[in-house]
Amino acid sequence: MDSTQRFSTRVEAYVKYRPGYPVAMLDFLARELAMGPEAQVADIGAGTGILTALLAPRVARVWAVEPNDDMRAAAKRLLAQVGNIGWLHGSAEATGLPTGAMDLVTVAQAFHWFDRAAFRQECQRLLKPGGQVALIWNDRLTNTPFLKAYEEGLHAYSGDYEEVNHRNLGEADFRAFFTGEYRLDRFENSQLFDLDGVLGRLNSSSYAPVAGTPAHDQMTALVRREFARHAVDGKIAFNYCTLVYSGRV
Repeated sequence: MDSTQRFSTRVEAYVKYRPGYPVAMLDFLARELAMGPEAQVADIGAGTGILTALLAPRVARVWAVEPNDDMRAAAKRLLAQVGNIGWLHGSAEATGLPTGAMDLVTVAQAFHWFDRAAFRQECQRLLKPGGQVALIWNDRLTNTPFLKAYEEGLHAYSGDYEEVNHRNLGEADFRAFFTGEYRLDRFENSQLFDLDGVLGRLNSSSYAPVAGTPAHDQMTALVRREFARHAVDGKIAFNYCTLVYSGRV
């Protein structure tokens, strides 16, 4: 499947159940990557605007670039009242943005889908002198019995989980993308779900088994069983380490 279309059937769940980003991370972008009130920021692979919405109050303008029509339409509906967001139907490799106009390029949960060499060239074209790129992921942890079982279930029942996992990217990939040294910063993040929320979070993922298949039934049964076993006051925590790789290209 075309990577830009993988989330078309999951937009509603994506909007409702995907995690946001911690204030400490946003403060880091402002402090270390010159994301100030005059900044022009390109948010590439903006999806339903989860990061875009958090950037907008802190900068002059966010340019949200998203190739998937369904996700971009959802973002525009949700953020219709935010006046400093520009929406573009573009790709990471051909954003449609003007040359040398951006102070910062952000990518949340999407870099692993890109043609990295072509995206690097596009960033070089977009950025002002000294501008930087921030590659961001909410990396789900396995630091509780439930989250460990959930991860094992994805490996067992998701057909392409291992293939599309952002963890496949290694140091060599980041060194090839960034010019010179890059930095990696980590921030704590979490969500708290009831059972419906956990199932919604599962179905927001492009690699989740498709409803109506045996794999979906098996993964759903695992989630229900492990939730009953480990929930506290009817809730389960999804813990993340928010990773930010940043540097110049």
